[in-house]
Amino acid sequence: MKRWLGRLKAAPTKAAPATAVALLAIASLGAQAPAPAIPPQPASAFVEPGVLPKSWMTGGPKCMEQPSFQVHEYNPNFFILRQSGCIHYEKPFLYLIFGRKHALLLDSGAGNVDVVTPVDTLIRAWARANGVADITLIVAHSHGHGDHVAGDSLLRLRPGTIVVGRDTTSVRTFFGIRNWPADTATFDLGGRVLDILPIPGHQAASIAVYDRRTGILLTGDTFYPGRLYVRDTADFARSIERLAQFSRSHPVSHLLGAHVEQTTTPFMDYPMGTKDQPEEHGLDLTRAQLLELDSAVRAMRGRFTRTALRDLTIWPMP
Repeated sequence: MKRWLGRLKAAPTKAAPATAVALLAIASLGAQAPAPAIPPQPASAFVEPGVLPKSWMTGGPKCMEQPSFQVHEYNPNFFILRQSGCIHYEKPFLYLIFGRKHALLLDSGAGNVDVVTPVDTLIRAWARANGVADITLIVAHSHGHGDHVAGDSLLRLRPGTIVVGRDTTSVRTFFGIRNWPADTATFDLGGRVLDILPIPGHQAASIAVYDRRTGILLTGDTFYPGRLYVRDTADFARSIERLAQFSRSHPVSHLLGAHVEQTTTPFMDYPMGTKDQPEEHGLDLTRAQLLELDSAVRAMRGRFTRTALRDLTIWPMP
């Protein structure tokens, strides 16, 4: 599988140099005493293991030789695709999860990108390995911003594919969420149940997806190692509280967002537009970091200020 994944080439593009920029906290909680240790989640015999890579493709001097997507097999039924910074500086992460009847693709990429080819390749390989003729592809979105929906037009032309709309009504209707955003919903891929949690605040139709089989919680642009752009402070506060409460009652192996903007140096990020991030923070965050964010948001009491935490920054928008 690794041989054919490496052949998915990127369009020739020149990569820009990366410069890490210190984040100054306007009302910085990062300067306060460290938060008390958070006890780890109890292990669950029902959580299926997998492996994350030590690093991700980010650009660099050999940008033209890189594939459009770095494809990583977390385990045989869960794949992570990271878009090359040579194609679009946002370098979003996409997630492909397989059940017996359906596969879910969460997000479809940024810019002028061919997401159908790598997804088709993965689906064909999975179908052969599992002895099935084909499987229905469901395309949903962590939220409706342009750097997560660019591949929708091509995916709509793909046979056996359903593309969920980007607006709140479409998301509510497809997943059967009656009371938005208070209710959650479940979606069965066929022997694999996902929990769908509305988490508006960054964008009105934002959702988190929890995979019960692996314990992975996908959080889009609401929670990731980078700049958490907050457009609705009240909704964002409730959404972070909702994620924190969910993590208290479910085994969470990883919290995986849609970007990485932090460097490996605490409190420092890469400036917007950076294509190459040679010393970037890992993709996965922990429950302790989620609870730290929840505590910081609660302390603001609705009066959000730009605040740098060790691994991310709260960034309210005008």
